[in-house]
Amino acid sequence: MDSLQEAAAADETLDPPDWTEVEALSHRIVDDAIAYLKDVRERPVWREMPAEVRSFFSAPLPRSPAPAADVYDDVARNLMPYPMGNIHPRFWSWYMGSSNFTGALGDFLAAIQGSNLGGGNHAAGLMDKQVVNWMKEMVGFPASASGTLVSGGSMANIIGLTVARNVKAGVDVRERGVGAMPKPLRYYASDQVHSCHRKAVEALGLGNRALRRISTDAGLRIDIAALKAAIAEDREAGFRPACVIGTAGTVNTGAVDDLQALASVAAEEDLWFHVDGCIGALIAIAPENRSLVAGIEQADSIALDPHKWLHAPFEAGCALVRDASQHRNTFAVTPEYLESTPRGLASGEWLHDYGLQTSRGFRALKIWMALKEHGVEKFGRLIDQNIAQARHLTRLIEAEPALELMSPTIINIVSFRHRLDGASEEKLKAFNTEIMLRLQEEGIAVLSDTTVQGRHCLRVAIANHRTRRDDLDLLVSEVLRLGQEIAAATPV
Repeated sequence: MDSLQEAAAADETLDPPDWTEVEALSHRIVDDAIAYLKDVRERPVWREMPAEVRSFFSAPLPRSPAPAADVYDDVARNLMPYPMGNIHPRFWSWYMGSSNFTGALGDFLAAIQGSNLGGGNHAAGLMDKQVVNWMKEMVGFPASASGTLVSGGSMANIIGLTVARNVKAGVDVRERGVGAMPKPLRYYASDQVHSCHRKAVEALGLGNRALRRISTDAGLRIDIAALKAAIAEDREAGFRPACVIGTAGTVNTGAVDDLQALASVAAEEDLWFHVDGCIGALIAIAPENRSLVAGIEQADSIALDPHKWLHAPFEAGCALVRDASQHRNTFAVTPEYLESTPRGLASGEWLHDYGLQTSRGFRALKIWMALKEHGVEKFGRLIDQNIAQARHLTRLIEAEPALELMSPTIINIVSFRHRLDGASEEKLKAFNTEIMLRLQEEGIAVLSDTTVQGRHCLRVAIANHRTRRDDLDLLVSEVLRLGQEIAAATPV
């Protein structure tokens, strides 16, 4: 054997030496995965990890190989039994979808195919564009609009707000920077706006003060009169009002701003109209409740999350922009190593021209497969179902003297707390927090907590296709049980 042959024989690969063993292990993993989902209701929503499991994650860097079956055994023993819990039917904390098996298969196949969705002439790129087109259709955007799949709502909002900055800057801000703007920009949103918008304006070089939080009405929607007054005040002070952010489902209570009124204000004041629809934009496909987001189709840009009410496995967000040229002009860069060619792989569109990532995962397949399997109408019915379940929970709370509803239930988020006679706000917070923690620790349900108009409360966000009404009946009975137990041991 000559030296070239010897070198070829010594070349290494990550492919297994025996595909038969991998096939057997893969079948085992799929069988376990099906059982994991099929029996999810029988497991605790969440549970604390024992010390020995925590110590497993402090193991040193592996230097030598281990059999793949042993690696999977470690995963099955130390990872799978201790999830965040959001696939469980009684996980209602924060705001997350609950995934779906077909979407998980899509993620697996996307990883197997291995395409980089920075762009190019290949099938995954076409599917990415197709899914974006479907998203546009769902919210009533024109076919001429553009969009991009991103990691989630925070990044989708950054995309929309970046386009708004560049369009309204008054200079070529890409070339000259924000310091060259003739007037400082101002963005407007309700005082219930998600914290990602603060991060966005800071990252855009505008500073937190550029985002004016406008007071809200009794329904926790942005006050239109207060918004107009703030715009006039800023113009008088030498600022340039640039963008109004409408929220289609606030994170605290699910309040939906009057999007039609905001669209009118934006048109009258020459503002960019961005909608943060990460919670509620997809109500547009829900037959019974779509009127709640009327006006979303008038936005200049929209952020939405397929990993919420389309239940795509994490992570999957989407930014849509009405004017495709404004979108592309905000991000496109063509270095010499990414020039297009008339034929071949580089003849396809460069999808990275619509966002910040050059390397992009193949997020579209998991969304595409689930939509093809179930159809968009079923996802719309599931959204209506969650909203109906929230109203059911609201009625249970209103019927129970020991419980107090803390804000109107608009969509699928219910804010409430357990009363404690004679207790201060501080004591009420500690009391309800203890109820929340015991629900978690006993594996019954996972809620979150928040503060609404200065008052602490528990928060149930029902964005789960596995939730049933009897889960909510159980929640109320367990909150009452725990409240009684804790109150008996808690001096007021």
